[in-house]
Amino acid sequence: MTLTLLLAVLLNDSSTDFKSSCAKVLRFLRTLTRKKPLEPDGEESTFCRCLTTLDLVGLGVGSTLGAGVYVLSGEVAREVAGPSIIISFLVAAVASVFAGLCYAEFGARVPKTGSAYLYSYVAVGEVWAFVTGWNLLLSYVIGKLMILAFGVRESAIVNTVFTAVNVAVLVFIIISGFIKGDIKNWQISEETILNGTRQMENLTVANNETGEFGVGGFFPYGFDGTLAGAATCFYAFVGFDCIATTGEEAKNPQKAIPIGIVVSLLICFLAYFGVSAALTVMMPYYLLDTHSPLPVAFEYIGWQPAKYAVAVGSLCALSTSLLGVMFPMPRVIFAMARDGLLFKQLSYMSARQSPVLATLSSGAVAAVMVLLFDLKALVDMSSIGTIFAYTLVAVCILKLRYVPYDDFVYSPDAFMIMELFKPPSRPTRRTSKIVNIVIIIILFLVIILSVLLSEAIHSLRRREVWSVLLVSVLALTLVLAIIIIWRQPQSTTKAAFMVPGVPVIPVLSIFINTYLMFQLEGETWISYAVWMAVGMIIYFAYGVRNSVQKQRLEEENVANVDEKQVAPDKADDCLKVDWMFPG
Repeated sequence: MTLTLLLAVLLNDSSTDFKSSCAKVLRFLRTLTRKKPLEPDGEESTFCRCLTTLDLVGLGVGSTLGAGVYVLSGEVAREVAGPSIIISFLVAAVASVFAGLCYAEFGARVPKTGSAYLYSYVAVGEVWAFVTGWNLLLSYVIGKLMILAFGVRESAIVNTVFTAVNVAVLVFIIISGFIKGDIKNWQISEETILNGTRQMENLTVANNETGEFGVGGFFPYGFDGTLAGAATCFYAFVGFDCIATTGEEAKNPQKAIPIGIVVSLLICFLAYFGVSAALTVMMPYYLLDTHSPLPVAFEYIGWQPAKYAVAVGSLCALSTSLLGVMFPMPRVIFAMARDGLLFKQLSYMSARQSPVLATLSSGAVAAVMVLLFDLKALVDMSSIGTIFAYTLVAVCILKLRYVPYDDFVYSPDAFMIMELFKPPSRPTRRTSKIVNIVIIIILFLVIILSVLLSEAIHSLRRREVWSVLLVSVLALTLVLAIIIIWRQPQSTTKAAFMVPGVPVIPVLSIFINTYLMFQLEGETWISYAVWMAVGMIIYFAYGVRNSVQKQRLEEENVANVDEKQVAPDKADDCLKVDWMFPG
C-alpha cells in the first residue's frame, strides 16, 4: 500500500515536471515567433518625410545601376555568355522583378523603416526578422567598405542629378554602339575565333582548340553559359531594396515605394540590356577587355574621345552607388535597435533626424569584416544575405495573402481532403494553416530541386533514369502544392499595390533565389555560417530579453489577468494569434 502511494506520488511529480518542461519549451518557441503589430498610419515618425517618388526612383537606379554596368557586361560577355549576355540580363531581370514585386506590395502595406526586416517581423515572427535583418546588414557591408574611405553626403538632389548624368551617358553608349556596331559580331565562326586569338595572344592551334572562347555564334558557350551568366547578372540588380528602407522618409510611401521599385528595375534592365547589346555589336566578344570594356570598345571603332564620356558616367555611377549602399544599412540597424533586438543606443536620432550612431556603427562593422574576410568572400557572402532576404519576403507574401484580417471565420472540426481543392469562400483559420503547411512543403521541395539541378546536372544531361524521374516527381509535387495554395481563399484586404499571379510569382521567386544560392562555393557558406552564429549570439544574449514586443505582450498579459477577460481555455490562442497574422 505504502509502495503504491509512493509510486503514485513519484509518477505525479514526474508528470508535473514533464508538463512544466513542455510549457517552458512552448513559451520559448512562442517567444521566438512573436510578431510586431502595425502601428496606425498616423503615428508620428522620427524621420523627416521629404523624399518624392522621383527621389526614390533616383535612389533605386543609382544604387542598382552602379559602376558595375561599366565592367560587368564585358566580363560576362567575354568569359561566360558571349553575345547571349542580353538573354542573361533578361533572365536576371525577370528574377529580380519577381522579388521587386514582393517588396513593392510590402512597401505599400508596411510603410515603415526596416525593409525586409520589418516585413518579416510583421509576417513570420521575431527570430526570422532578426535573421533577415542580420542578412541585410551583411549584404550592405561590401558597399560600406568603400564609404569608409570616401564618405558621401546623403543628398537626394545630388543623387538624382548624378543618376540622370549616368543614364544620359549610358544612352549615348547604346546609341553609339548601334550606329557603329556590326550585327556580324553576333555570328562569328569558330574558325574566326581561333585565328583572332592566335594573332592576339600568339597561341598555338592546339591551345586554341581547347575552346577557351566557345564555338562562336550567338551562344558560344551554349545555353548553359547563358544561364550561368544570368546567375552573375542577377547580382547586378541588387540594390533596389534600398527603396524599401525609406518607408518613414517618403512623402507618400504606399504609392511611392511600389512605383520606385518597379520603375527603377525597368530602367536598370533597359540600361544593362542596351549596353551589353551595344558592346557585343561594337567588337567581337572574345576581344572585350574585362576591366574596362567600354573604353576599349570605343577605341576599337575609332571613337577615342568617347571614353571621356564613359569616365564621367562611371564617376557618377560610383557616387550614386555609394549613397545607395550607405542609405539602407543604418536604417536597418535603427529599426532593429528601436525594436530592442540590437542595442537601444543605436536608435539615437540627431537634430537633423538622421540615425547617427547607426551610421557610425555600420562603418565599424564594415571595418571589422574587412579584417576578417577578403573582398571576394565578402561579395559572395553579401549575395547570400541579399538572396535570403528576397526569399523570405516572397514567403511573407504567400503567408500574408491567405490570412483573414477582420471577421474571423471558424471551420467545422472535421477535416476532409476535398477541402484542399474546394475550400470555403472566405479565408478561415484552417485555410490559413493549410497554406502555412504547404509553404513549408514547398520550401523543402525547392531546396531538394535546387540541390539536384546544381549537383546532378551531368546526370540530367545524360538523361539517366533516376535523375529524370526524381526531378519530374519533385516538379509535379511542387505544381500540386501551388495548385492547393491557389485554391485557398485570399484575404479581402487591399493595398495600393498587390503582386499579380499569387502564388505562382512568389514561388518562382523562391525557387530562382534558392537555386542561385546553391551556385555559391562551400567556403562562402562556411563564412556565412560564422556571420550568422555571431548574430544568433547577439539575439539570444540581448535581443530576446530586451525586445519591445516582449514587453508589450507582458503588459497585455498582466492586463488580461487583472481584468479576467481571457478564459483559461483560450489563453493559448491569444498568444498564438495576433490581429493581423494568425500563427
